[in-house]
Amino acid sequence: MNKKLTKRLDIGNKIAVIDDVLKGKIVAIDGCEITLEDHHGMRYQLLKKEVVRIDEDQDQMSKFSDINNSFLKEKKREIKSKKSLFVKEKNELILEVDLHVNQLTNSTRGMDNYDILSLQIETAKRKIEYAISKQISKVVFIHGVGEGVLKTELAFLLNNYNVKFYDASYPKYGLGATEVYIYQNPKS
Repeated sequence: MNKKLTKRLDIGNKIAVIDDVLKGKIVAIDGCEITLEDHHGMRYQLLKKEVVRIDEDQDQMSKFSDINNSFLKEKKREIKSKKSLFVKEKNELILEVDLHVNQLTNSTRGMDNYDILSLQIETAKRKIEYAISKQISKVVFIHGVGEGVLKTELAFLLNNYNVKFYDASYPKYGLGATEVYIYQNPKS
């Protein structure tokens, strides 16, 4: 006999939504659907498989809690199976270049946005040419998120070189970096 290990859901139970920061109590159950009421009194219709019963507040729960929920386990499997484009080979040198203006100059006094962007792009150009001359195969430009002007100008610059570029490792850099792979032996 195969017993279910998940906790039974009843009206009044505290629950948390697996893929959201939403939590509250169950106020109605209709087959596979439940109605959650949050602390503001807002009600949400959810499937039972999208929630987990909690006996303690989530901020007191250990991140290593044994939550036996098939929907959550499937999500974990999906995350583990995704591979990153960012792969560092053993002993590979990766040049990181922070293009934030405060890393490039001591003061921006007297500089307007055009001057700042020009300084950032000139720095990127020098670093790409340095990497090519020293046969460094990967460069990561940290540009931040902002409005995307620097990222767009950087892409325009990189199109002039024999490189491929893409968003850098999200876990390491977030959304604010571009990784550049430099082809060292171009085919003529």
